Amino acid sequence: MLRVHNLSKSSVTSGTIVSTRTAVIQAKRGIGDVIWHLPFVRAIASASAGGQVTFMAPPTSRAKDLLAAEPSVIETIYFEHAGSEFQRGVNLIRLARQLRQNRFRTVWILDRTLRPAIAAALAGVPERIGLGLGRQSLFITNPGIDQSHFHDHPIGWLRALMAEMNVSLPSTEPALRVQSEIATAIGERFNYCPKPWIALGIGALHEEREWPHEYWVEFLAKLCPLCSGTFFFIGSADYTARAESVIAQSKLSEAINACNLSLVEAIALLHHADLFVGTDSGPMNLAVAVGTPSFAMFGVNPVLSYSKFIHPLTPPGGPAPGGMQRISPSHVFECVQPYLARLNSCQ
Repeated sequence: MLRVHNLSKSSVTSGTIVSTRTAVIQAKRGIGDVIWHLPFVRAIASASAGGQVTFMAPPTSRAKDLLAAEPSVIETIYFEHAGSEFQRGVNLIRLARQLRQNRFRTVWILDRTLRPAIAAALAGVPERIGLGLGRQSLFITNPGIDQSHFHDHPIGWLRALMAEMNVSLPSTEPALRVQSEIATAIGERFNYCPKPWIALGIGALHEEREWPHEYWVEFLAKLCPLCSGTFFFIGSADYTARAESVIAQSKLSEAINACNLSLVEAIALLHHADLFVGTDSGPMNLAVAVGTPSFAMFGVNPVLSYSKFIHPLTPPGGPAPGGMQRISPSHVFECVQPYLARLNSCQ
């Protein structure tokens, strides 16, 4: 197993202070991206000095909220990665400055993206560990993974990288830690709601991943008579009006529009939920991360396979452009109903 130096933040060798700090850079923008990267971050931390790392990601990832209770992450630092070509160049220079100021000994780059590797090289980081796919190989210090992995899913890349670096990866389950005081508060807040609790994720980061409004209405109209519990609509505040419309048109008797919850409150609610049904989205990844069985619609993108809690719902012929319109309400109902029946029988 890779072991980086010793257990102190820095050591003194021949009068020179040598940092032993490790950073993990995750350049993807979404909440879900932080979630499925988390097991790899833990694996790297366990092989690093002090058993902790600094996690770096774009602010849109909400990583500071997500990882607030994560013991393997000593701190989270945001950096900007997107924008025009000019802005990306500026962001690269800023990232290099952040890395230099923090005096990291080792940086792991969990993507084949080029700019973080260049930034780490410009910052003079001695150990720059990356996938080495494409031109990134010019700026890292490890051999990288075999080029045959170039078109793999990113999870495949990272599994290969852990193997190449002899870092143990016990599991790819996120097992996201929920802040106990918030979990308790949410449980008490909705204590009056009958069980089972079914969380519904009606939104998605990209419009092409959303399930049509009328499909939600048809699906819930079928499911509602068979459910003795409560439906919770989870999503950003942008989906508040849509959730209200679905609730009204589906004639749900026990429904809570929870789109106004903060991120950490939504995580706590998903922790209490008995079942999640929704799109390939941030809420789906959060539900899976806290161990809630999740029926997730993969109409466009490949099915995620990092967790046993993902029960994929795909269109005939598999995910493809326009695939969400080919996942019928009847198909989703037929998949969810048996599981819901078992939940009802346990209440």
